[in-house]
Amino acid sequence: MESQDAVSSYRVVDAVAESEGDWPGPRCGHTLTALAPIGKEGTAVYIAHRLVLFGGATALEGASGTGPPLSPSSGDPGIRIAEVTANVHCFDTASKKWQKLNPSGIAPSPRAAHAAAAVGPMVVFQGGIGPAGLSSDDLHVLDLSQPEAKWHRVVVKEGPRPGPRYGHVMALVAQFLILVSGNDGVRLFSDVWVLDTTKKPYQWEKVEAGGDGPPPCMYAAASTRKDGVLLFCGGRDSNGVPVPGIYRLERNQIGQWHWDRLPGTSPSPRYQHAAAFADARFHISGGAQGRGHIVDDASSFAVFDTNSGVWYEAKSTGASDESLALTKRCRHAAVGLGKTMYIYGGLKSGVLFSDLLVADDGKLEAACRRNESNATIRRDPKDLQLLVEASTAEAEAMTAIMDKVQSQNNGVAVESVSPSSDLPMPNAMPGSDVRLHHRAIVATEPGGGTLRSLVRQLSLDRFENEGRRVTREISRRVLERQISMYGVHKKVLALLLKPREWKPSLRRNLFLEFNEVLELCDSAENIFRAEPNVLKLKAPVKIFGDIHGQFGDLMRLFNEYGSPSTAGDISYIDYLFLGDYVDRGQHSLETIFLLLALKIEHPEHVHMIRGNHEAQDINALFGFRTECVERMGEWEGVWAWHRMNQLFNWLPLAAVIEEKIICMHGGIGKSINHISQIDNLVRPITMDTGSNVLMDLLWSDPTENDSIQGIQPNARGPGLVTFGPDRVMDFCNNNNLDLIIRAHECVMDGFERFAQGHLITLFSATNYCGTANNAGALLVLGRDLVVVPKLIHPLPPFDEDEMDVTWMQELNAQRPPTPTRGRPPSVADRSSLAYI
Repeated sequence: MESQDAVSSYRVVDAVAESEGDWPGPRCGHTLTALAPIGKEGTAVYIAHRLVLFGGATALEGASGTGPPLSPSSGDPGIRIAEVTANVHCFDTASKKWQKLNPSGIAPSPRAAHAAAAVGPMVVFQGGIGPAGLSSDDLHVLDLSQPEAKWHRVVVKEGPRPGPRYGHVMALVAQFLILVSGNDGVRLFSDVWVLDTTKKPYQWEKVEAGGDGPPPCMYAAASTRKDGVLLFCGGRDSNGVPVPGIYRLERNQIGQWHWDRLPGTSPSPRYQHAAAFADARFHISGGAQGRGHIVDDASSFAVFDTNSGVWYEAKSTGASDESLALTKRCRHAAVGLGKTMYIYGGLKSGVLFSDLLVADDGKLEAACRRNESNATIRRDPKDLQLLVEASTAEAEAMTAIMDKVQSQNNGVAVESVSPSSDLPMPNAMPGSDVRLHHRAIVATEPGGGTLRSLVRQLSLDRFENEGRRVTREISRRVLERQISMYGVHKKVLALLLKPREWKPSLRRNLFLEFNEVLELCDSAENIFRAEPNVLKLKAPVKIFGDIHGQFGDLMRLFNEYGSPSTAGDISYIDYLFLGDYVDRGQHSLETIFLLLALKIEHPEHVHMIRGNHEAQDINALFGFRTECVERMGEWEGVWAWHRMNQLFNWLPLAAVIEEKIICMHGGIGKSINHISQIDNLVRPITMDTGSNVLMDLLWSDPTENDSIQGIQPNARGPGLVTFGPDRVMDFCNNNNLDLIIRAHECVMDGFERFAQGHLITLFSATNYCGTANNAGALLVLGRDLVVVPKLIHPLPPFDEDEMDVTWMQELNAQRPPTPTRGRPPSVADRSSLAYI
């Protein structure tokens, strides 16, 4: 267990109620769920976040009572129900007010030890036990989408179903309602039942989840993280023994469900506890340990950070003794709402509780909310001044390389294509299944210097720059289609894969020894050697553009949209990086080390292809070699730089996803007409031996907009080209593809369409070279082949007294960055790329 301030202390909420009947009162074995707000804040119809409390035992008789037990008789006398309720109480988190609801419709029978899950503005209940025994296995829905609450009974298709049970768990994972474990009065279960909420008629399906799952048990706890990962913990087996460990249930890429037991040491085994996610932290509170004993030590309150894979107990969080004492209870209910945890009720020493507890998981900064009409993302033209200043550095470097290529070719003809006279319309591509989602997900500017931020969804037409190249009418048509001892890489992951906590060190000393760098390269290169030039991938895939040593942006993207860790989303979505990992930024070593470590750890799920800066002739000039020498010393730095460039020569060159989408770094240029041309290149390959195919693949760009067709000169340097939308459509038709995703160019909104949406440029580094003020983005390609852009904004500038900015300034002065796409320098400047 690490020691740091992970969460705040629990405290009792000073709640109010209009009448005595509005108070929920003491109870145990109830459920507590959280509902999102309804309506627009500030309007009369707005309803804030609400907590919904249902059911539970409101009076007990003790072990000698005559009512039905809430525990089996094996080794634990348990308790017996005297009174059970079906009342519904609602807590408004804004006004801190309790209200008893009286929904219309047929209410479920009074019950306790049931299961509940929130589905949008509704809460679904199943199972439980009442004074007369087991409740039915019907699904009851409490609809709170309207001012008047209503009860509904869900009609489920005849067939296999979970059956009556209690002491089980139920949660929503994506669109799937998941039910696990429980007791039917005769035996305990470890089965997994799934109901797809998007398909009617509704039907339960028992799935055979693979992997290492929990044993048959009851009184476990489970919760779903916001990205769809379900964690299941604790419970009691048939011998009355608490079940240790935490298990993760996920649905993989081919629709199969799989259990994994999380590594590490979890808190003491328990049951009748509560667990819920607050952001990415899994909170566990209270619980029993058998024979009438509750969890009475510091582990009564524990938190598992799924981003870092670290456990925190109450004492290591700085929680007070009073706060710890409040969590020492069992049969209570808990729910997370954003970064806030709530606990209600429970039982200790035969006494029922009626208090509502709250804890803040980290301190949230106040954020300004903007109206959708004002949400257009705009840039100050002054922010582009340094980028508009011309540079001949890349042009000179490329001239030298192209000279080598031309001498190698010795006049050998290179396949090329003449411009097409007509540009095919999107609907002229039969069988196209790929579509761009009509909204992008945006992490807006954070407040107070924190990396955390608010996440919003914006219509693509709200972006000022992104859609400037595509014809609006046509683009609408496309949218409508819609640290370990087992290897150096473990050490790297432990030190660097900290999306929330990572901060640049004031000291630039490297954390790896020279021999460890060589070992990391050897391990990764062995994997790359076995891979083809063109990777064949399956959806879903998360795709990243240029990072350029801006490691902080990589961490922000992981933090906002999921990270490739065992506690993150790596088990059900692949990661694809499109090159340009090094140069420009001041953390190229962190960036390439982490990506190589991830490749070694997850070789089947993390994929890397080559960019134009993964070449010795280029990264000798643009910062990577300088960083290696600066941080490792002259001798070791140069040797490590050489070794990493040897590895770069083995990187795959492109990736095809679901045989519909090709991903590359640069483009198709004038020479690439078929994927087989990329496949036919022989690795290891250097820039000067790769012919025009490699140069086009890594260096070419689309033309300025859809109206400029054919092959045009490229301002990056002599011999390089830009390609028009006709080339894009011809290439897609030749290879039966729907979309090209490429990187290589800084774009203001992080992503940008071209060729009527059949090509997307992606750039993941924000405020490129400290001057562009551009957003960074990744693309999430779902199983349905819908592409969803997800954005982050540049961070506010730091005080120069607090941050060393000399690295970027000096490098930009020597090697000014390539201008942002769509912002060409003045042609009157004879030193500019446009003039060349």
